[in-house]
Amino acid sequence: MKINKPIIALDFPSKVETFQFLGRFPKQEKLFVKVGMELFYSEGSDLVKQLVNDGHQVFLDLKLHDIPHTVQCAMKVIAKLNPALTTIHIAGGTEMMQAAKEGLLDGSGGKTDTKILGITQLTSTDEQMVRDEQKLAISLTDSVKNYASLAKKAGIDGVVCSAQEAKMIYDLNGEDFLKITPGIRLAGTAKGDQKRVMTPDQAARNHANGIVVGRAITQAVDPIENYRLVTELWEEK
Repeated sequence: MKINKPIIALDFPSKVETFQFLGRFPKQEKLFVKVGMELFYSEGSDLVKQLVNDGHQVFLDLKLHDIPHTVQCAMKVIAKLNPALTTIHIAGGTEMMQAAKEGLLDGSGGKTDTKILGITQLTSTDEQMVRDEQKLAISLTDSVKNYASLAKKAGIDGVVCSAQEAKMIYDLNGEDFLKITPGIRLAGTAKGDQKRVMTPDQAARNHANGIVVGRAITQAVDPIENYRLVTELWEEK
């Protein structure tokens, strides 16, 4: 399953800036947008409800990571917001991932279209951090591979990973296991705080199922023009 449109990261501090940005697009155009921690903690669930009611698909990226019971209860609440995608940290373990799935089903009355994605390693993480700070005895690549395998076994729908690792996870878990890839940049633009990045067309060729694009669109002089360019590159494959 390929998500045909780029997911725009709405990394804004408030509802005002968010809807000023969205207002630049044609009113009839329905987008796929990501609501992360900053915006959610600022505006709460009402913002998500409004975006969904306006016809947009929402990737609610809150990266849940806690004891299984807490994550299960939180996911019951998230289920009622009806996002298309939501996230948990695979590092929380198999029991926590299974509890998240149970909470999603409980909160939706047993029927939901929301997909749960597991966070492997953040795209701001590099090999040195894995070695020196996380103190892992395996490489960054092997860590991502292990997390993806655990998520699949736990019944999670897919992962958030670098596009550089999407092909590896495709080979490991197949096409139907979602690989949503942040750290997408247009050629020639700054990486910012991301370390493992790719262009939209490279991500497509590497079997990513969806791409998340933030600053390359939201901070562009002409966001709509850049959105169209990213979409064209993403659809090249």
